[in-house]
Amino acid sequence: MVRKPASMYRNVKQRSCTRRKYMGGVPGSQVIHYDMGNKTAEFPVKLSLIADERCQIRHTALEAARITANRALTSAAGRTGYHLKLRVYPHEVLRENKQATGAGADRVSSGMRGAYGKNVSTAARVSAGQKIFTVSVNKENFVAAKDSMRRAGQKLPTPIRIVIDQGAELVQ
Repeated sequence: MVRKPASMYRNVKQRSCTRRKYMGGVPGSQVIHYDMGNKTAEFPVKLSLIADERCQIRHTALEAARITANRALTSAAGRTGYHLKLRVYPHEVLRENKQATGAGADRVSSGMRGAYGKNVSTAARVSAGQKIFTVSVNKENFVAAKDSMRRAGQKLPTPIRIVIDQGAELVQ
């Protein structure tokens, strides 16, 4: 069965569905790490990737953005020259009412009977102005951190902006 496009799940249309206790077979999140880089050091500059619109971000998009940002930061600042934190968790369970396709599908399909759907994925529900990623770096790695946040934002289904949380006077 073909996976439906993520644009079907981007907009928040229905009530939250997070009670995994009552639904069997919820697929696990593909996000592997939420903290990357040097977790103990203090860095003077902090940047955040902020969502401009309210939406749902699937766990696959979060993982793709995390990998992209982490790879860019590791190549520019080394393994200990930054701290990257993913600030959202995919709690939301996405359901899909699968339809039969192909020759003879009209006789096999039972239409809208039991259309609640099966659990297919998870997503993070993000409000407008919410931080998705935060990265801390030294001032010499500021440009690389800003570029890594821009690249990560291209993987997400919402318009984003990058804000300097701390150390704006150092990078001017």
